This record gives sequence, C-alpha cells and structure tokens, in this order.
Amino acid sequence: MTASTQPPAAPADTLRPTARPGRPARPRGFATLFATDVWERFSFYGMSAILVLYATAPAARGGLGMSNEDAVALFGLYMAAVFVSSVPGGWIGDRLTGAYRAVLYGGVLIALGHLSLALPGRAFLWPGLLLIAVGTGMLKPNIATLLSTCYAPEDRPGRDSGFAVFYMSVQVSALAAPIVVGAAGEGLGWHAGFALAALGMATGLAQYLRGARHFGDAVRAPARAATRSQRVRVLWGGGIAAAVLAVGYGVDAARGTFTLGHVMAPVGLSTVAVPVVFFRRLIRNPLLSAAERVRVAAYVWLFLASALFWAMFLQGGSVFALFVKESTDRSVFGFTVPASWFQSAVPLSVLLTAPLFARLWRRSGDRVSTAAKFALGMAFTGAAFVVMAVAAWRAAETGGQVLPTWLMAAFLLLGAGEVTFAPVGMSAATAVAPPAFAGQTVGLFWLAGGLGGGLGGNALKATGHASPSAAYFLTLGLVTLSAGAALFLARRPLMRRLGV
Repeated sequence: MTASTQPPAAPADTLRPTARPGRPARPRGFATLFATDVWERFSFYGMSAILVLYATAPAARGGLGMSNEDAVALFGLYMAAVFVSSVPGGWIGDRLTGAYRAVLYGGVLIALGHLSLALPGRAFLWPGLLLIAVGTGMLKPNIATLLSTCYAPEDRPGRDSGFAVFYMSVQVSALAAPIVVGAAGEGLGWHAGFALAALGMATGLAQYLRGARHFGDAVRAPARAATRSQRVRVLWGGGIAAAVLAVGYGVDAARGTFTLGHVMAPVGLSTVAVPVVFFRRLIRNPLLSAAERVRVAAYVWLFLASALFWAMFLQGGSVFALFVKESTDRSVFGFTVPASWFQSAVPLSVLLTAPLFARLWRRSGDRVSTAAKFALGMAFTGAAFVVMAVAAWRAAETGGQVLPTWLMAAFLLLGAGEVTFAPVGMSAATAVAPPAFAGQTVGLFWLAGGLGGGLGGNALKATGHASPSAAYFLTLGLVTLSAGAALFLARRPLMRRLGV
C-alpha cells in the first residue's frame, strides 16, 4: 500500500491510552465514547424491549394488533435493517465524513427515529424504524473505529480487553432501559416509552458534543476520502434508489396491498447480496496486499459464524419475549412483572461476566484464539436454547406457565454468549481490517447480524406455529452447539490464515 493511501495517524496526545499509577491505561476520549454509547444503548434496548409487545398488543390498548409470527418477523426486519445499514454507515465514515462526524450524524437520525415512534398513529412506525436503523448503522461501526485507534495494531490482548470493558460499561444503561422504558410503555402508553428512548439519545448527543475537544483532526477526516466522481455516483445512486422505494411503497399503500412481506423481501435479499458483493469487491481491491487478501478471505468463516450467532441471539428480544408474555408466571406477591423487564437479564449477565472474560483474555494472551472465543460464545447461546426447550416442554406438559427462573437462566446464558462473542468479534474485525477499510470491515461484522436477524426473524414463521415449541428451541440449540464445536476444531488453521 502506498503512503498516499494510508489513513492519517491519530495524534499521540488525543486518543492513545494514558496510564495512571495502579490503574489500567484508558484513552482520553474513552469517557466521551463511553457516555455516548451508554445513552445510545439506553434508547436501543429500551425500544427493543417493547417493540414486539407493542406490535402484538391489540388496537384497543394502543398496539398494532399483529400476530405473533408477524411481530417476530417485524423485529427481525428491524434488526436486519440496523445491521445492513452498518456497511454504508462504515463507508460514509471511511470515505465521506470521518468517524467523528458519522457518529454525530447517526445519533441525530436515531433521536429523530424515536421521536417519530413517539407520535401516535401507525403511519409513523415505518419512518421511525428506518431512521433508527440508518442512524445506528452510521453510529455503531464508526464508534468502534474511534475506540480501536486507541490501541496499537499488534496489541490484540489489549484490544480484546478494552473492547470487553467498553462493552461491559455501557450495559449499565442497557440494564435500566427495559425497566424504565418498559414501565412507561406498558404502564403509561407505548408512545411514552418511545419518547423516553428519544430523550436518552438526545442526552447522548449532548455528551458527545461536549467531549468533542478530545478528538483530533485525524478522526474528523475520512481515512481515504472519496473522489468527487465517487461522491456524485453514490449521491445519484442513493437518491434514485430512495425515490424508487418511496414511489413503489407509496403506490402499494395507496392500493391497500401493502404487507410486511413486501418489506421483508428486499431487506432479506440485501442481507445475502450485500456481503457477497462486499467480500468480492474487497478481496479484488488493488489497494490490498496479498497478505491482507488472505486475511479477508479467511474472515468469511467468522462472518458465517457471526450470522448464525446473531440469528439465535436476537430471538431473545422476540421469540423469548413472546414466551415470557404467554407462558411465564410473572406474578410476584400480587404484582405482575412487566414482560419487558426480563430483557434486563441480558445486560445484567454482561455486567456480571464481562470483567471475568476481560481478565481472562488479558491473562491468556494469544493462548486463546479468536475462533475459540467465538466457539465459547456460541456454546453459551446454544445452551440458552436448550434451557428454553426444557421450559417449553414443561409448559406443554402442565398446560400452564413455568417459573420465571427458567427464563432468567436462559437470558443470563444469552448475555454470557453476547459478552464472549460480540466484543471479540468487533475487535477481530478491526484487527483483520485493511487500514483504509476499517469502518467498512467493522460494518461487515454487523452485517452478519443483518443476515442473522433476517434468518432468526423468519424461523418461527417457517414452522407454521404461532408460538415456539420445545422442538423449535431444541433444534436451534443443537445447531448452534454443533457449529460452535466445528469452529473450535478448526481454530488453528483458521487463525493462521487470519494472522491475528
């Protein structure tokens, strides 16, 4: 790679870690990134906790009156759109705005999306979800890029540990969000919950702007700025695509023929087509060296493992939530615990386990490979589905409801899977990424979530049943455990090709 194509280096006194006696080194911009992500996660987890419940609530209670299958598909569609948007979001940060501005603009779009959902009326649902998806796609890969600049490229244990601590820290708001937003949504009205999510993102934006002085000019400029002709092509292509979609869906709605499947089809197609096109273009890019090409090609296997992981994990907010609502005894001393509160168990598990895994990754160094960490995360997630299979079997046998301890155990296992898999996955993406394509490669990691979200969102519908069964949970659990075992067995040759 020539000198002219290298991204500008961050000034040594802006983002690099600064150590204090007796305390781990932390970058100067860490607190700003931490606070921004705390509030963004508050809005994300709060809205996600009530989305399926809002969709399945009858119109008389202010809901959308959807069937369980359609609500799960809607949740999967939303998650897929969030993850798919991370690829153009990463490109925007890499080529147009720089990581700092991409995070800022993404936060603004997220706040506007929650405000749209806070307005009464079904007409505001789709614009709100679209704005949140696009905004999150811009914010998430670029905030990871900002954080990755704090660590030297060869410091994989330090990067893994730092991402794990960062991932753990923001779970404080993820723990509180389902309780606060869920109480408002289920108690005061669904739109009140969405309004609280909007307030959370607005607070995060204020904190981000307040800490702007910690970021130097290097992260405010694109790593490899797009040429004028490239910007024009993207602008025209994006504008034409948006116009076609607006006209098409407008006519569809005017004729009264619009269905959820009409949105699922193009999003589902994009979750498959975009990674294929992206990998192909990236591997053939002349700016990549031969070694970088090999690493990117090997990363395909981690991408597929990530897609399966997210297909399972994201069902915690949809299929698991429906089981909580329909088949779980939520009565405690005469008080019915809101179904949305159970979503707090996942971040609680992250808070409990992340310090352990961060310390383990630091002490183990290179002895525990990225592939082995991926396999462990998939094992936890597969175990969560096995627990749910037992809970569903007991509910079917008794014809009633199961104790909430079954759900708590499953959610805690999901959280352990998340903290083992997700931060290591982001760290691996930044380590494998060619320097001038960092944001896009991190976006590719999240795009695996788009593919997984689409698959997981349609899994229940494919069974032809309105509610998940023991066989449903057991089958998916065994598939996940088997894939994790295969990844563990192939870890050595895979890591040699990845070179991390």
